[in-house]
Amino acid sequence: MSEAVALAALAACLAAAVAQPRWAAEWLVAAAAGLLLLALGVLSVSGARAALDALGPTVGFLAALLLLADGCRRAGMFDALGAWMALRSRGRPGRLLALVFVTAAGTTAVLGLDATIVLLTPIVFATAARLLTDSRPHVYACSHLANTGSLLLPVSNLTNLLAFQAAGLAFARFAELMALPWAVALAIEWVVLRRAFASELRGATDDPPTDAASAAVRTEEQLQLPRFAVGVVALTLVGFGLSSVIGVAPAWIAAAGAVALALRERPAPKELVRTVQPTFLVFVLALGVVVHAASVHGLSTAIDALVPHGTALPALLAVAAVSAIAANLVNNLPATLIILPVAVSSGPGAVLAMLVGVNVGPNLTYVGSLATLLWRRIVHAHEQQTDIREFTLLGARTVPAALLASTCALWLALRVL
Repeated sequence: MSEAVALAALAACLAAAVAQPRWAAEWLVAAAAGLLLLALGVLSVSGARAALDALGPTVGFLAALLLLADGCRRAGMFDALGAWMALRSRGRPGRLLALVFVTAAGTTAVLGLDATIVLLTPIVFATAARLLTDSRPHVYACSHLANTGSLLLPVSNLTNLLAFQAAGLAFARFAELMALPWAVALAIEWVVLRRAFASELRGATDDPPTDAASAAVRTEEQLQLPRFAVGVVALTLVGFGLSSVIGVAPAWIAAAGAVALALRERPAPKELVRTVQPTFLVFVLALGVVVHAASVHGLSTAIDALVPHGTALPALLAVAAVSAIAANLVNNLPATLIILPVAVSSGPGAVLAMLVGVNVGPNLTYVGSLATLLWRRIVHAHEQQTDIREFTLLGARTVPAALLASTCALWLALRVL
């Protein structure tokens, strides 16, 4: 009975996160589910406290990163990136896609996938509109690179933060091992998206920019990257790399960068509170408690029997595949919370293979990641429609190849490095 109740609570949390009904916010559902499990005795107070203690530092780290990314937005960094893409593309859709790839991959890696979805995607919409080109290839690139592009650094994704804490890797070591899988996955995304949207990208490739596009470029050309914000981000990255050497938790370094930008821009306190998305943070904490209850009552045992152990190539491929399937069934955040304890027992290699699955896999379906669900909202807010068939077919062309190639690249990195 306890197992059934815990699984039902988990299912309710996931349904609220995916469907997002107006009458039942996901954070309220998750919090209520956690309290219900406590009231029914399915989960002990000590168990809930242990789950919160394990997630607390990661959630604090995420809040600091959200503040850092928003500080960059307020400083004008994303407007300047839009101007740079408009200027360098010269009105050519194919060149614009390449610039979006570079910008989205860098933004995701350094500031996290939420920054790519929430801050960069609207800029890409605006840039495509100014250049009078079809926005679909470029907006799809934002969606795919928000997930795939998050393989590189511990700060790129909440799933990475969870795995980084559990695996015990140094920041630089994590990046060293994931650099090759990240590059391979991006290369596959580029080839597939370039071919999938060949007609849209070919339309104006050989034509000079229109007068409207040229005027937009001339207007945007005056914008420059904010030096202070760029310097803060650069110093924050250096601090991340040195964090394990100097014995300072990366969360404090992210917080220092966020404070530096906040002191310069001086936003209102309510803006800062809104930026850290407190309801989402509550959802993550409550979901962690619910997943812990489900794991204690049999889910962990089932996953342990399903996920192979070891770091041989077949084992890593299986871990990545199972993780990708789980992400598309229950969303990548719960999938990480469920699989991570099992993967940790096989060492850092298995944990990183799990990340390949939960980061690349979500490009296959809308429900695969919270970032993709948020991306759909932003697309609809721009009065555009998302075609589930097109999205799924595009995912079917990228996900299997990227999973296989990135996992093989990870295995190679583990052996060589």
